[in-house]
Amino acid sequence: MSYDSVFRPNLFAGRTVVVTGGGSGLGRCTAHELKSLGARLALIGRTPEKLDRVKEELGDAGTYTFAADLRDEAQVKAAIDGVLAWGGRIDGLVNNAGGQFPAELKDISLNGWNAVVANNMTATFLVSKAVYLGWMEQHGGAIVNVGADFELGMPGMGHNGAARAGQTNFTYTASVEWAHAGVRVNSVIPGFIASSGFDRYPEKAHDVLRGVKKRIPLKRHGTESEIAGAIVYLLSDAAAYVTGISLRVDGGLHNYGKSSFYEVPDHNRSKPFNGFPLYKPPKVLE
Repeated sequence: MSYDSVFRPNLFAGRTVVVTGGGSGLGRCTAHELKSLGARLALIGRTPEKLDRVKEELGDAGTYTFAADLRDEAQVKAAIDGVLAWGGRIDGLVNNAGGQFPAELKDISLNGWNAVVANNMTATFLVSKAVYLGWMEQHGGAIVNVGADFELGMPGMGHNGAARAGQTNFTYTASVEWAHAGVRVNSVIPGFIASSGFDRYPEKAHDVLRGVKKRIPLKRHGTESEIAGAIVYLLSDAAAYVTGISLRVDGGLHNYGKSSFYEVPDHNRSKPFNGFPLYKPPKVLE
């Protein structure tokens, strides 16, 4: 079965898109949708086995893969140089790679803090800069950074909140500094998405992940396809006048988090979109 995208066929024909963290979860789903729309794909991530598995799923031997630690500038440069040597251009970049873990501030070591900041903020800067200098400064393009909602703080994951705040601020700054080159830079801010990432959280977090939908106005978890669709829109020509935004895809959770005087009634009126035939729900939600 092919990916059931809401976008027109061949939307990205002739375009090369880089997806970091393309070996699993949101990156994997986004790669499948972009491929279904005609894009040439370059997948970058830390684990070559995961990248190779997605390449096999895509059924495209021409898909480029490169294993790299995106916190390391030399490895990032090698990855982007490799993409350009292979594809000759980079029209779109999806900065999806990242990682975090639950912990209170008092329990976070300096190494733990630095690792999360590097994974979620520094890597976005390094890859974006390399792509900009390597291709987009002269030819234009679109960058989409996948972040997280930090605006009300992130108690229990303060290192991630700080990193995501910096990542989003980078988005806003780059959207202005790089506009003259025809480069658009935006962010997608997922809510609680039923992706394989759920299964990487410790067992003590599982009840929160399962029960959070009670706090979401649309009363459900999001799907990988709903995030991929937002990314595809921001990469597409339909968003040609959109830059420097943070697009929340969270079922209304952010706005409800500020409410003290209203309770959303239970309902089942929100129907999920899932165009990804290989999707499997995380074990936490089974």
